[in-house]
Amino acid sequence: MRPIEALLEIVRDEDVTRIFGNPGTTELPLMDALVGAPDLRYVLGLQEGSVVAMADGYARASRRTSMVSLHIAAGVANGLIGMLNALRSRTPMVIVAGQQDRRHLLQDPMLSGDLVGLASAATKQAVEVQHARDLPVVLRRAFALAARPPAGPVLVSVPMDLLEEDADVAVPARSPVTGPGAAEAGDAAALLARAEHPVIIAGDGVGRAGAVAELVAVAERLGAAVHHQPMNDGIAFPTGHPLYAGMLAPRNAAIRETLAGYDAALIAGCHAFMPHHYTPGPAVPDGLAIVQVDEDPAELGRNFAVRHGLTGDLAGTLRALAGHLDGLVPPARERAERLGARHARARREVEETSRAAYGPSPMDPRAAAHAVAAGLPDEAVVVEEAITVGLRLRAVLRQNIPGSYVHTVGGGLGWGIGAAVGTRMAEPDRPVVAVLGDGCAMFGLQGLWSAARYEVPVAFVVMNNGEYRTLKDTLDQGGGASAEHGRYVGMDLAPPALDWQSAAPLFGIDAVRAGSADELRDAVASVKDLAAPLLIEAPVTGHGADR
Repeated sequence: MRPIEALLEIVRDEDVTRIFGNPGTTELPLMDALVGAPDLRYVLGLQEGSVVAMADGYARASRRTSMVSLHIAAGVANGLIGMLNALRSRTPMVIVAGQQDRRHLLQDPMLSGDLVGLASAATKQAVEVQHARDLPVVLRRAFALAARPPAGPVLVSVPMDLLEEDADVAVPARSPVTGPGAAEAGDAAALLARAEHPVIIAGDGVGRAGAVAELVAVAERLGAAVHHQPMNDGIAFPTGHPLYAGMLAPRNAAIRETLAGYDAALIAGCHAFMPHHYTPGPAVPDGLAIVQVDEDPAELGRNFAVRHGLTGDLAGTLRALAGHLDGLVPPARERAERLGARHARARREVEETSRAAYGPSPMDPRAAAHAVAAGLPDEAVVVEEAITVGLRLRAVLRQNIPGSYVHTVGGGLGWGIGAAVGTRMAEPDRPVVAVLGDGCAMFGLQGLWSAARYEVPVAFVVMNNGEYRTLKDTLDQGGGASAEHGRYVGMDLAPPALDWQSAAPLFGIDAVRAGSADELRDAVASVKDLAAPLLIEAPVTGHGADR
């Protein structure tokens, strides 16, 4: 078959049904071929950052590798933030980028560039195809590598004339990705069973692997407290479970302090804790015996010493651990009851503090976060890119269904809107609520157009404080000139204030403004009946609001 036919054949065989993109001249051979491929839906975004974010959200919700089509050097450059997010969040994604015609590429024609060089730092691999006969093999390798632990984005640069060739190319068969078993789980289980105060750190890999139930079984057989890794980008353990103890703070000193009371730890599917702010010293206290489980062998013992490192299929390994632990820890039930009572008291305190902060707009960030959590419909998915309010939201969310919370640890702003659109496309039967900071939303505003274009019923909740609050908080903690004088250079978005009620109609989206925490809760509750996208503006207080 011809190269373009081979591309479409492989894409179908790799379970791709949507191609996310923004086309240019180098993608015209693909766009023309899609006219005769109604089974492959092209999802248009108005800027490449939104395009890659939609593909990220879609891949994570559907648990399938997503496909992106980008336009040459400028398009790849625009999509780099999304690729970095996908790389850090380990989202399987294949990006096919159009390159200029090879017949005059030597002359440095308009739009051309070093696509491989641009994308290399933001992908697992970037490669340019030079011969039509190589395209099918390269694409097969790209899909296999994107899905192989640790998953991530792979970019393939394809010159436009290569797709138009009349050459006859062969399509290789698809190869399944497999991993080793959990043969050493018995020794690891014995170490954990001997611990008097065991703890579990649930990493994002648990959610990606669909291994939440298996980790719950391990925790219950141990009677162990469970923490999410810092800034977790999904649910790795039900946040309503009595053993759930909250997210670890993203600083080594705070993690070390939290873990100091334990004598053994199971670290599952966790990418080295990923602290955000520097503090001296290691994250792991001296003497803590660690069992680490990960699909990626490079993670084992990467930043701290481990007693047992188990690699391979995460769900299978955790299942084996749970089997070995069954009946091996007599005090597990007593531990679980004691921890459950302690965690319940802490949750009640958070609830009472949050409810006491309810009032009219602009809202206290604690009240706004609680209102969103209180209004969420059953089975709703929260896509969160609200740096300041997001931390408060994590403390009050009670979500027990895997895939109910989506975040990115990549740190590239503008991801949230597109990711929410892609998430709802992949899970059309689950309500999706995107919780966005006003600054973050401005980075990915073009994604609202795609939401309107495809009538994707997502509620976009914009927490509007008119500033980069998290940067001001960090400066205040440092006690420098900004904190002393109350002047923060380049961190205010008002005046003029961002008028979200006017912005939404530009994209054909309805908007409402929550006048109080109660109104915000009711607006979020209404998303279960949405038939079209809706923007909910939630004015929140800014500097010094909740100190």
